[in-house]
Amino acid sequence: MRKNTVKQALAEGKLQLGTGFGQLRSPEVAKILAAAGFQWAFIDTEHGGFDLETVQDICRTSVMVGLSPIVRVADLQYSLVARALDCGAQGVIFPRVESVELLTRAISWTKFPPLGIRGYGLGGTQVDYEKVDIPQVIEHMNANTMVVMQIETQRALDMREELLAVPGIDAVMVGPADLSISLGVPGEFQHPKMVGAIEAIRDTCIRRGVIPGMQTRTPSLAKFWKERGMRFLGCNNDTGMLFERASELVSMISAVA
Repeated sequence: MRKNTVKQALAEGKLQLGTGFGQLRSPEVAKILAAAGFQWAFIDTEHGGFDLETVQDICRTSVMVGLSPIVRVADLQYSLVARALDCGAQGVIFPRVESVELLTRAISWTKFPPLGIRGYGLGGTQVDYEKVDIPQVIEHMNANTMVVMQIETQRALDMREELLAVPGIDAVMVGPADLSISLGVPGEFQHPKMVGAIEAIRDTCIRRGVIPGMQTRTPSLAKFWKERGMRFLGCNNDTGMLFERASELVSMISAVA
């Protein structure tokens, strides 16, 4: 059974770099991202078009090549969370969190008893065909599954103290696009209202012992927030990187006399 190296590294105070993965339906992308040096990728089933079989293929390939697969579920529902983990995700991201009660229930779905209420249905594929018994699997999965919540609205920002007090949260991933819309400054990612809000979230995370993090769209924004203490840090996504590199190549070649 493989350890969640991202969760371990974050606990040791290290920066862990990731990216979004939601459109290119090929496990080969996971190999490319790992070879490029990313430590994790969130497989986006909230906004991406992946079905469950694709999620399973990507998760299994990712784990084999050392890229931690974290599934962003479409909603906080038991079936979505449990099946993502059964597919091989090493963690889940909860979007649009605004309820302490629902967040508490959702976290319980990620853990087997006695820590939670996740149902057991794992087999050889999920444990690399190791000769392990059910108690060993439960202990391993409970210790290595990562729980990430998103703060994406003014309401969640205002509730951050209560939300981050819920036990079992490993990290926060700020959703800057939705947060900027909610704050009335859509797409202005370095607007003072945005910077102040994200810094407030970061400070509450640190005070509560939760890893602060966020998704960014550009290297400059990623560097900006890296310098300000974000450690679970995402940048760009599969199609964005392909488009930007392709555009750069075309521009460079076209400029050659």
